[in-house]
Amino acid sequence: MKELSLHILDIVQNSIDAGSNIISITINEDTIRDTLVIKVKDNGKGMDAQTARKARDPFFTSRTTRKVGLGIPLLAAAAERCGGSLKINSLPGKGTEISASFIHSHIDRAPIGNMWDTVSGLIACNEDVDFIYTHVFNGNTFKLDTRDIKKILKEVPITSPEVIGWIRDRIKDGINSMYGGGEYENNTRAGRDKASHPSDFKH
Repeated sequence: MKELSLHILDIVQNSIDAGSNIISITINEDTIRDTLVIKVKDNGKGMDAQTARKARDPFFTSRTTRKVGLGIPLLAAAAERCGGSLKINSLPGKGTEISASFIHSHIDRAPIGNMWDTVSGLIACNEDVDFIYTHVFNGNTFKLDTRDIKKILKEVPITSPEVIGWIRDRIKDGINSMYGGGEYENNTRAGRDKASHPSDFKH
């Protein structure tokens, strides 16, 4: 895959398919230690040790919609190609955590990609799932938790286009600010008018 965000999207879809209603996505970049760690943690049905081992096999899947499960094997291959590794921590009934590490500066490491579209798209399509997105760059942290946003919105659905647009811009601005303003992936800030706080959508 050309961007790591696409790997994240596939892993999160596994979590959704496993019945998760809380999913945490964490990206930790440390250019001093030259590491990049991506974690996806959920509270889904989890896996026993044997199933977790089989999950690395591209021809194994618990899905009924396709015959192969490429999400975990592809992410594992991408990490190992960049001097890293993939770990699976899971317990039946307790959920699963997928952790992939990379050498940050490795020439074969794909860019992280567009996380504001990835996360806002997941929120837009999964109203009943709460997402916690945390991005750390050299100790600077941006965090967005849909549970906090829903408390402010109250009767306004988080999936409404105006709210999703605000969430997308909030993530984009938050990430860009960690990189010194607009340096992340050479993307510029969105030009649309933005609400400054989710309470602006309350009627």
